[in-house]
Amino acid sequence: MVKVLGPMMSFEASGTIGKIATFSKWKGRPYVRQRVVPANPKSPLQVSTRAILRFLSQAWIDVDPTPQGSWEDLAAAAQISPFNAYIGRNGSRFREFQAPSQTYPAAETGTPAVATFDSATGGPSYADLAFTITTLNDVWGAMLFRSLTGTFTPSRGNCIAVIPVDNTGALVYTDSNLDAGDYYYDAKFFSKEGLLDADEGEQMATVT
Repeated sequence: MVKVLGPMMSFEASGTIGKIATFSKWKGRPYVRQRVVPANPKSPLQVSTRAILRFLSQAWIDVDPTPQGSWEDLAAAAQISPFNAYIGRNGSRFREFQAPSQTYPAAETGTPAVATFDSATGGPSYADLAFTITTLNDVWGAMLFRSLTGTFTPSRGNCIAVIPVDNTGALVYTDSNLDAGDYYYDAKFFSKEGLLDADEGEQMATVT
């Protein structure tokens, strides 16, 4: 950051000139910096990281008071809120390709859901994934995976979504903004205590 005096031959300047330099103020002092175009990278790991953070932040409100309270000691030790402790620790678990947990520490227990991956149906720029859950047991959510090649191994690098499972037993997800071609999908369900189940088996969708 460069401090400037009398920017643009005036007492004050703001905005961008010539798509090169941006003038502004910081703590009351005028400065100029190189113009930067905001980016929205979508590497596989960035996509999966956003997916788990979105799931965790939206799911917290529905976590019961007792498991929410289990994060208080960890939060106090780090001088952060229980919510931030829950986000941080579960984010770390996901980086190790472990399931998130509603409680701390994760017991990695629970009875997996009884579910089937029924179909992956392609359409114009999208694919619809459909699951049937016959027995919910201790299920909390599902990780969804996508690959351009069949017989792939689900991993954090090909996780495209982490979605909640409610008590209806029906689960549908639409994967959109896809180029035409064949896509292979798989899924793993996980429990409220952080147990990651085996994968459900692949389905293929042809996107037009």
